[in-house]
Amino acid sequence: MAIPDTEVERQIQQMIQFIDHEADEKEVEILAKADEEFNIEKGRLVEQEKQKIRAFYEKKEKNAELQKKIQLSNLQNQARLKLLKQRETHLDEVVANTTVKLKNITADLGKYQGMLQGLITQGLCQLLEPNVVIQCRQKDLQLVKDALDKAVKQYTQLSNLDVNIKVDEKNFLASDIAGGVQLSARDGKLLVSNTLEARLDQIVKQKIPEIRTMLYGNNPNRRFFD
Repeated sequence: MAIPDTEVERQIQQMIQFIDHEADEKEVEILAKADEEFNIEKGRLVEQEKQKIRAFYEKKEKNAELQKKIQLSNLQNQARLKLLKQRETHLDEVVANTTVKLKNITADLGKYQGMLQGLITQGLCQLLEPNVVIQCRQKDLQLVKDALDKAVKQYTQLSNLDVNIKVDEKNFLASDIAGGVQLSARDGKLLVSNTLEARLDQIVKQKIPEIRTMLYGNNPNRRFFD
């Protein structure tokens, strides 16, 4: 028996509705999945960009911190160098003032002659030579001659050696030095400078750590001591 056209039409409409429904559900599923994948990819890209931005600013911050440390170190070094320069200038002033005082010492002829005697004896003990030439300032010539006998006697007692001394009366030491003598032997090959400036320089070099401590106190960064 033939199916009426209305039934066929109804069945066709049902099939179409079913297909449309399935298509709608599939579309919704595809759209939902696409949205999910889009959101995941968007999140990944956003996080990636965030990491790049964080890395950029972290690097920038580290560079700024490094520059700050470098500038601070430079400032500290400049301050340290300035302080050291001021200290050296102060020490130079101390030495210069002491040199002036040395010149005042020579004004007391009795004390100065005793000093010359000691300087000559010390120089002879350093040379230990049989023939020695002594130079002095022209104004000290007679004082040196008067000090020779005691100086030689003291030297002989200390060394058990004899010595022949010649005072150079042609080639004098500079008149602007504080005083003292210079001894030489073997035609000038051996030389001992016992001028007051030379003795002061030796003392300063030996005592400079103590002088610095007296003036500025102990250095907390110093690890070794004499």
